[in-house]
Amino acid sequence: MSAKTTNTGIFIKSLPKNIFSGFVVSLIALPLGLGLALASEAPPISGIIAAVVGGIVVALLGGSKVTITGPGNGLVIVLLGAITVLGEGDMYQGYLFTLAAIVFSGILMLLLGFLKMGRLADFFPASAIQGMLAAIGIGILAKQFHIMMGHNNARGTIVELLLTIPNDLLILVNTANLNMLFVAIIGIVSLFIMVFYSKIRNQYFQLIPAPMWILILSVGLSYCYTFFGIPYPVGVDFLVSIPDDVLSNLAFPDFARIMDKEFIIAVFAITLISSIESLLSIKAVDKLDPLVRRSNVNKDLKALGLATTISGLLGGLNVVTVIARSSVNVNSGATNRSANFFHALFLVGFVLIFQEQLKRIPLAALAAILVYTGYKLANPESFKKVARIGKEQVLIFLTTLLTTLFTNLITGIAAGILVTFIIHVVINKSISLFIKHLFKPNILLFKEEGEGNYYISVKYFCSFLNFHKLKNKLDAVPESEDVVVDFSMCSFVDHTALEGLENYNSAFNRKGGSIELIGLDKHEADSFHPFAIRKILPIAALKPIERYFTKRQKDLEETAKDYDWKYMAKKNTNTSFLENFVFFHTREIGYFYNLLKDAKNGCSVFDLEWTEGAFIAKEVVKTTMMHIKLDVDIPVFTLDKEGLLQLIYSLAGFKAITIENHPDFNRRFNLSGENENAIQELFTDEMVLFLESHPYYHIESNGSSLLILKKERLLGVQEIKRMIYFGQQLHNLVQHKKISH
Repeated sequence: MSAKTTNTGIFIKSLPKNIFSGFVVSLIALPLGLGLALASEAPPISGIIAAVVGGIVVALLGGSKVTITGPGNGLVIVLLGAITVLGEGDMYQGYLFTLAAIVFSGILMLLLGFLKMGRLADFFPASAIQGMLAAIGIGILAKQFHIMMGHNNARGTIVELLLTIPNDLLILVNTANLNMLFVAIIGIVSLFIMVFYSKIRNQYFQLIPAPMWILILSVGLSYCYTFFGIPYPVGVDFLVSIPDDVLSNLAFPDFARIMDKEFIIAVFAITLISSIESLLSIKAVDKLDPLVRRSNVNKDLKALGLATTISGLLGGLNVVTVIARSSVNVNSGATNRSANFFHALFLVGFVLIFQEQLKRIPLAALAAILVYTGYKLANPESFKKVARIGKEQVLIFLTTLLTTLFTNLITGIAAGILVTFIIHVVINKSISLFIKHLFKPNILLFKEEGEGNYYISVKYFCSFLNFHKLKNKLDAVPESEDVVVDFSMCSFVDHTALEGLENYNSAFNRKGGSIELIGLDKHEADSFHPFAIRKILPIAALKPIERYFTKRQKDLEETAKDYDWKYMAKKNTNTSFLENFVFFHTREIGYFYNLLKDAKNGCSVFDLEWTEGAFIAKEVVKTTMMHIKLDVDIPVFTLDKEGLLQLIYSLAGFKAITIENHPDFNRRFNLSGENENAIQELFTDEMVLFLESHPYYHIESNGSSLLILKKERLLGVQEIKRMIYFGQQLHNLVQHKKISH
């Protein structure tokens, strides 16, 4: 049976699930599409057009699996600003000019997809994006709150609209206008439905999403008035306006202002925000996909660009990937892009079949849905989350938020990026760290021998400016593999990079792989948060290391508890117990830290820093070692890979030793020492078999203790556990051998 036949069978089998998911999502997309268009001062149908075109085009050509596309929250402020500025007082004409900007924005997104600019969102600091989303939420809330209260003519900037909210409440309390009061009650009740919907546990009630309940109840209320012959107290100006014949009343873009500065700014603003919103949503939805698939973001950008262009030509808004509707899609059991397609078809059906009912929807009800949406974007919990990461993140967040509120989104995100860069320069007391090393290749990836881990070494710095380089390397690694990311040669790691790595780790964990960060244990942090900025500390300042515990250190602490060992993080310069090992005859030992110690059996594992070479060639090396203090004397020896470090040990008087009847062992390993007979006696068949059946370790004896080294780098926690197991087994073999003799 061919793969094509199999895929077709799977598609047909999953069709009912995807049809159902598409239907459920359409119940949310209908009120949101109408509401987002109205919030942008565009005709309500333009939001539905965007959802329909996006659903069909992206379902056919997109690179994601379970995302839903349509008009997005993030574009409301941008589109509202464009319509207002381009229309110069004539909102409908501004809408036609904005449609032209949407068409050009789609072409630009299409170009970004062909240029493989799917990494665009990686160049924005995480806290700046949070600030931007909060500003969008406040903007939506400020505008829609007035409409929810029955004031459809509220105008002004976001700040002005916010400041007049108390006045709206006073007017409502003192009003004698019963019609206005009725509209406000519809809006307030609708808001309560949005707030308390999740707290109602009835399974039948939960079958219908909260926004659709609002439409059903508000439209049903109008029919109740009609049934009893009572005049409906909501005027036409407070109801959704949809043309009787949608197809013959489509609006078309006006390209008369394409050379104007305001038009060009609008195009770039729409493109920037729609790209960021889509890319962030795609990344978030990938984490929800039960089949653990990764989207082709560049292919999705192209599909979104084409859909946006078509939507603009037909009178629709931008098409973006939306997180809330995509989440509902996943939770409803969607398995592929067909759910997006069916959601579009259901929307077409709703508009054609329920056209009369749609005209009965109060604007206040749709505004309530958007007020709740705005609150969720600007939730105080978002600010608290940023504040927990670090004080500097609060400054970035607030700078982006306030600049956006008082100017526009482009200026706001630019201010956020600038402040982030300035903060990074101040923290590091150096601008050259970023300027000199920004375009240098600072990421090394290779697959290690033996256990087959992927190892990534990061040098200089890792921040929002160059995190895309690290992502490129991680994307090249299968998600079922284990990856060690080493920051020991990295002076500075920012919040955006650490949060991004955690997202990758989640993706790897779902497919059986893992990502472990090492080399951050000597870096200072401003808070206990795992995503807090990390800056390397000078050796002299490495005193209160416990304050800056990394995830690795917390895991080491837990590992010590599991083995009933002690864990001590602080640095220790008392390294005399290592000096009589030949390995350190040509190396200068600095100090050790992150000590795990078994006081009963004399075993310890620690991170060690030493230097080798001199002057220009001097190199600092950090590695993880195991030291085992023996109760018996054994011969001095070293066991290494064949050919490695032979010169050092030959200068120390060591000679190569062969073990009889073990040609494979002699070929793979270089065993050397002074007392050949004693060493051969120690390396019994059992010992040789044990060493051959385990991954390679450098092992050295100074006569009274053993030194075990895996790699000349710091080890991850899982690697340390394997080293401890290996060391304990070896310890038992050596002790047993000497005691039996």
